[in-house]
Amino acid sequence: MCVSWIYHPGMSLVNDGVLGFLYLLFLVWLFMGITILADIFMEAIEEITSKANIVMVPDSDGNLIEIEKQVWNPTIANLTLMALGSSAPEIILSTADTMQTLGELPSELGPQAIVGSAAFNLLVISAVSILAV
Repeated sequence: MCVSWIYHPGMSLVNDGVLGFLYLLFLVWLFMGITILADIFMEAIEEITSKANIVMVPDSDGNLIEIEKQVWNPTIANLTLMALGSSAPEIILSTADTMQTLGELPSELGPQAIVGSAAFNLLVISAVSILAV
C-alpha cells in the first residue's frame, strides 16, 4: 500500500491517460505561475536599474549643465540581480536546511544544490548560448 499525500487510494480507479492528463495540466499551471513570477521579477529589475540622478557637469565653455546619470550600471546590475534571482531557490533551500538542523552537524544538501546549479549554469547555459550563436 502506497502512503502518500499525493496518491490517494481512489486514484487507482482513474484511467492512467486521464491521470496523466491531469498531471500535465497541473504542471502547465505550475509553469504559468513561474512565468508570472519571473515577469514580475524582471519588471522589478528594470525599475531598479532605471533609477537616475541629475548631475551638474561643466561643459566645454565652463557653464554648468544638467545631465541625467544612471545610478546603476545596467549590465552589472542586471547580471547581479539575475544571478541572485536564479540562485534564490538554492539559498532558500540552504537556509531552511540550516534552520532545521541548528546545533547539529550540517547536512550536505546546501552545498550540493549550489554546486549542482553552478555546474548546470556553466555547462548547459553556455552550451545553449554557443549553439544559438
